Amino acid sequence: METNKKSSFSGRLGYVMAVAGSAVGLGNIWRFPYLAAKYGGGIFLLTYIILALTVGFALLVSETALGRKTGNNPIKAYKMLGAKKLKIGGWLNSIIPMLIVPYYCVIGGWVCKYLFEYLRGSSHLLTQDTYFSSFISSSLSPAFWLIVFAVLTFIVVIKGVEKGIEKVSKVLMPILVIIAIFISVYGLMTPGAIEGLKYYIVPDFSNFSIMTVIAAVGQMFYSLSIGMGILFTYGSYMKKEVDLEKAISQVEIMDTLIAFLAGLMIIPAVFAFSGKESLNAGASLMFITMPKVFDSLQLGGFIGLVFFLLVLFAALTSAISLMECSVATLMEQLHISRKKASFVMIGEMLLLGIPISLGYGVLGWIQPLGMTLLDFFDFVTNSCMMPVAALSTVLLIIFVTKISTVSDEVKISSAFKREKIYNFVMKYICVPTLIVILLSYILSTFGIITL
Repeated sequence: METNKKSSFSGRLGYVMAVAGSAVGLGNIWRFPYLAAKYGGGIFLLTYIILALTVGFALLVSETALGRKTGNNPIKAYKMLGAKKLKIGGWLNSIIPMLIVPYYCVIGGWVCKYLFEYLRGSSHLLTQDTYFSSFISSSLSPAFWLIVFAVLTFIVVIKGVEKGIEKVSKVLMPILVIIAIFISVYGLMTPGAIEGLKYYIVPDFSNFSIMTVIAAVGQMFYSLSIGMGILFTYGSYMKKEVDLEKAISQVEIMDTLIAFLAGLMIIPAVFAFSGKESLNAGASLMFITMPKVFDSLQLGGFIGLVFFLLVLFAALTSAISLMECSVATLMEQLHISRKKASFVMIGEMLLLGIPISLGYGVLGWIQPLGMTLLDFFDFVTNSCMMPVAALSTVLLIIFVTKISTVSDEVKISSAFKREKIYNFVMKYICVPTLIVILLSYILSTFGIITL
């Protein structure tokens, strides 16, 4: 039996960059702009920021503090904290990233493919209306690019926390911010972009509805890596002397900044190019609409290359976090080395990821609940399992460990200036919010309501 010394981040910066890298993924780059466009622009942005600073903050603190207090993966953490009836929450937090990372790598593979086409000067091909659908429905290409992305993720994770994840995150995150700012400024110079900017940043309360709140909660949940074991795992790597509250606040700022910049990159440019209606393209916005926007700009080929490089960085940092959480669970539960656990995970990622990558083509006939394989895994994890996992953690804190357990852990290294906000949100806001988002996702999937 092999034993392993517990990994840790070198300090607060390492933790912040790693967690921000986890939070800043494909959801921020394409999902945030799409939802912002659909649910009122500026009013959605304002709603999201308020939620991130309240409910998002409470859940970030909770999972991170419990991870640091126990020094373990979610399964062991729940057990140590005396969660007998709620132990399902620990298992869900550990299983969810194992189910997400294979299909996440599929989308990461798509990004690699588009970046490759820009690198070789074939960006004009990407503007064809049928290019994206032809690519994802082909027999071999999606699987090949999935493998490329999965291997990139594997290389970082196998190197460990400080030498791999922390080192890469410290480099990629600042580069990501710089690129996002560059593209945002360039896009705002496009004729007509200012109208899109006004729609995006000026709140119009006449556009507000309960669906604005539900969509913003869902995005916050997805964006901040809540309910998927990552915060438990990275919290367990955090040293006791690190100021936990300050670190969480910096993660909030970084994540919200990238989400804001993503909207700033995409909404004004698409608004100017083809009107607000084009923003409703959803997931295909990045792969169908944006290449056309870049093609219409001066230096469009270069801007497109830089954009997809940014998206690749964002996707890679999130995939690294998902895989690392899974590797940590395997190491601690099975008492195996990081190397063995990493190989187990790359095997699982390919075993599930390859069929999912072919779900738009040769395996398109497999449609559980009438969904493609990618949509099905996304529904099961993001719409069902993650809200239940987060709800389990909230109930664990309220009824088993008590809120003071988290507060005491935070106060080891922090003044906990937002303790009153944390206590109020945990007692009165989190449970109804998580129940509403869970029911909303399920009802929307079956066409009962429209999100």
